[in-house]
Amino acid sequence: MADVTDIRDAVREKYAEVGRNAGGCCAPVVVTGADESGVFGASLYTNEEAPAAAVNASLGCGVPTAVADLHEGETVLDLGSGAGADVLISAKRVGATGRAIGLDMTDEMLEIARANAAEAGVENVEFVKGYIEDIPLPDDSVDVVISNCVINLAGDKHKVLAETARVLRPGGRFAVSDVIADEGMDEATRADMEAFTGCIAGALTEAEFRAALTAAGLTGIEIRETHRVHASAISAIVRARKPQRAEA
Repeated sequence: MADVTDIRDAVREKYAEVGRNAGGCCAPVVVTGADESGVFGASLYTNEEAPAAAVNASLGCGVPTAVADLHEGETVLDLGSGAGADVLISAKRVGATGRAIGLDMTDEMLEIARANAAEAGVENVEFVKGYIEDIPLPDDSVDVVISNCVINLAGDKHKVLAETARVLRPGGRFAVSDVIADEGMDEATRADMEAFTGCIAGALTEAEFRAALTAAGLTGIEIRETHRVHASAISAIVRARKPQRAEA
């Protein structure tokens, strides 16, 4: 497997190219044939309200906002926010007293997301450039972390989850859609960079994901499979919680 820097560069170039090919914030993006059969992308947002431009550019494997149980006044962070669909949905749910933050490393996607937010007239949002392995936010600063098929793309997933735990407030929630690898995924698929940037090769198994969440200090772990995305991988909703601080 390539090192973390090579993986990051490959992922950034793929999604920058997606952004460049979008032709502006109103053009739909289809990345793979899987999108046409409803495995990834906009077709998963059947019951969600978000600007069409943002949803059409979705590259995710699920809809984390559907299970994040967002509340008025909360601060939500979306890791790898892309065109901003989940950020804009979150902003509506947390209301004017809440805040939705999108974090992405790709200038092209950040530009599209900001344009989508402006077009939708959504003001309680912020899109920040940075890496999900090094989240540019203070400790204990967000109530909920969401993500849509992004953690599997990270070269150092343990660092991502440790950073997630750091920025969550005590009692804060983790609710993501991600790809979970079958235990028997073959080494050829694991070594294929195209499969990695396509959200398959870098996926953790369920046992590995549980162990990484536990190592990050998160509890109440729930992993629920949703639909198969590859012969050796499945989409799942992954939820956990940062424990409350013990009373002094």
